[in-house]
Amino acid sequence: MTRLPLLLAAVVVGGAAVAPGPAAATAPSPAPLVRARAGGGVHAAGSVEQVYVTGVSPGSRLSLLDASGARVRQGRADAQGALLFRGVAPGGGYRVEQRSGGHARSSALRVLRPDETPPPSFYQGQHLSNGYGYLTTRDGTQLAVNVHLPGPVDQGPYPTVVEYSGYDPANPTSAQPASMIAQSLGYATVGVNMRGTGCSGGAWDFFEPLQSLDGYDAIEAVAAQPWVLHGKVGMVGISYPGITQLFVAATRPPHLAAITPLSVIDDTYRGVLYPGGILNTGFAVAWAKDRQHDARPAPDGGQPWARRRIQAGDTVCAANQALRLQTPNVLTEIDAGRFYDPARYDHLTPDLLVPRITVPTFLAGAVEDEQVGGHWPELISHFAASTKLKVTITNGTHVEPFGPAVAIRWGEFLDFYVAQRIPSVPAGLRAAAPVAYSSIFGTPLTLPPDRFAGQTDYAAALARYETEPRVRVLFDNGAGTPTGAPEPGFEASFPSWPPPGVQPTTWYLRSGGRLDRSAPPAPDRGSDSYRYDPGSVAATDATPKTIDAIWTSLPPYNWQPPRAGAALTYTSDRLPSDVVLTGPASVDLWLRTSAPDTDLEVVLTEVRPDGQEMYVQSGWLRASHRTTLRADSTPLEPRYSDEKAQVRSMPKGQYALVRVPLFPIVHAFRAGSRLRVVIQAPGGNRPQWAFDDLPGPARNQVARSATLASKIVLPVNPTVAVPTPLPPCPSLRGEPCRPASPPG
Repeated sequence: MTRLPLLLAAVVVGGAAVAPGPAAATAPSPAPLVRARAGGGVHAAGSVEQVYVTGVSPGSRLSLLDASGARVRQGRADAQGALLFRGVAPGGGYRVEQRSGGHARSSALRVLRPDETPPPSFYQGQHLSNGYGYLTTRDGTQLAVNVHLPGPVDQGPYPTVVEYSGYDPANPTSAQPASMIAQSLGYATVGVNMRGTGCSGGAWDFFEPLQSLDGYDAIEAVAAQPWVLHGKVGMVGISYPGITQLFVAATRPPHLAAITPLSVIDDTYRGVLYPGGILNTGFAVAWAKDRQHDARPAPDGGQPWARRRIQAGDTVCAANQALRLQTPNVLTEIDAGRFYDPARYDHLTPDLLVPRITVPTFLAGAVEDEQVGGHWPELISHFAASTKLKVTITNGTHVEPFGPAVAIRWGEFLDFYVAQRIPSVPAGLRAAAPVAYSSIFGTPLTLPPDRFAGQTDYAAALARYETEPRVRVLFDNGAGTPTGAPEPGFEASFPSWPPPGVQPTTWYLRSGGRLDRSAPPAPDRGSDSYRYDPGSVAATDATPKTIDAIWTSLPPYNWQPPRAGAALTYTSDRLPSDVVLTGPASVDLWLRTSAPDTDLEVVLTEVRPDGQEMYVQSGWLRASHRTTLRADSTPLEPRYSDEKAQVRSMPKGQYALVRVPLFPIVHAFRAGSRLRVVIQAPGGNRPQWAFDDLPGPARNQVARSATLASKIVLPVNPTVAVPTPLPPCPSLRGEPCRPASPPG
């Protein structure tokens, strides 16, 4: 969820960042559903299941009283004289009492329910102009916004998209990449900063429900502007502002036209923070630290652009810092959330929210994403069948949705559902694309031709578009010309994910490091062991260790083979024909360990006829989390509750079945290649990811007998023909190569 370099988007729109419009004056807004109440110096207001207090003496003892006068919560004001009570039951008659530094009470206030939405007049009464300004949410919080119109207001209305996140979408001196590209397509864009970030008021918390309701309010306020075409807006953004779209769309703003979430997550806990129950101390924790820093109050902390505005005299931005010290410590929250607790994680899990999304949705990303991980295709089956959904899945990195083959479809989608016009790429954008792609991928690329060129009937074009399958898979992304550029070797489309016709196909772990289609014979009681040693794993990050290097055409990966004795490796015979995998997979191990618990990473690779070994996918599991949800698990996909009550130590001296889930796979193994499975301690195969491994050393033993048959079950798709030869190694994006060790 790291921000993309502005250079990419700047070049896309003609060589320089789009200059912001003039600063917009913020017109008086209609009254929010709740107002701040003052009484004896106590300034308090209700929000959605929250009450906030500002302007009291630092360190003051404060109590929240209900309508009967009973004390329901208490705390102390922070160094800025503020306090935020979260998790307050909705209702009226609340007051805040100051109990030290003088005794006083606020006037009565009301706490909102999540389903209390303002009337249309609340949004229609807000006026946003070209440039920087603020909009007001239902609880009176002001969110920083930056409006960029394609031309004068009187030449509108314009198709409009909103980018909403805790990065800096409202920064008036720059814009996020998705917004900049939308601008180049003729869209008006509105960048909105989440509460508690940048110049927005309130306090930030990781995807708390109030953030989603703020997004609802932002969509409705923007859609009410007279310069918005059709009175509806879309949403754009990659990573953080991509994920945010899923949360906002689930609240169903009436004037949201469509969303385009790129490079997202499906499950905060299992997809990126605690995959397999193991804390991701690499990208996940580093990202959390950055957000914690950004939520600090300016001018001493926070985001640089907000500090600059305060220094330049923006009094609204300065006042909006009042609640910043009430931001929860996200690192403490992560540590407290080591096991899945529905009360803590369910509202952070897009899988559980997307069934509520009814607007057209364009979803795209890579399954080896070095930031958000690649587990996201799990979202697809959770969308309602009635939702108009277009998905692109590919191998590669976090930025693949901006590659030509995906970006052109993203623009099509916006044109159909937001602009309501026949899609076409402006000539200026086509001309600028090669330079833009050189800036990020290191090679000039052109955009594919318009698929609807010559079509004059919008309704007919849309009808044709909507007959296309939901899911598009790009295979061998990086095998185009030049080598390593983000262009696919071939593609296939499917009505659903995992695709129909996928056959769970088993290869068994056998003696001598073999992987075989046949199960071990009855007399076979063999096993293999390795040293569990997290310290033996070398990082795979590119050198130099910058995220930009990983996005180039041929990154300088440092993907090392496992150290002798610290892993088990099993390799198949040469494949007699091509084998295409589309979907999740499972590695089912009968495991015995000398420790009460152990961590596992299983890696699937392709050992090629040219002597190179190519990375395909990984999966992780802490063995104590091995209890599956039987009703939800399949041969290809073990599912886990990860709740503390289900966690149990490994049985001493005994084997236990441990099913390691592999993240989704889209890969074509060519005839003559071999499948390889590597079992080791976590780390060393996914750039930007690292793990809070259990301490070693320990001795792990994997059985491969007739009664305890360890195996890998792969999603073989016999419906996909492979029309292209074996791609070079390296070439495929997100799939590093290394010299292959001999089988056995």
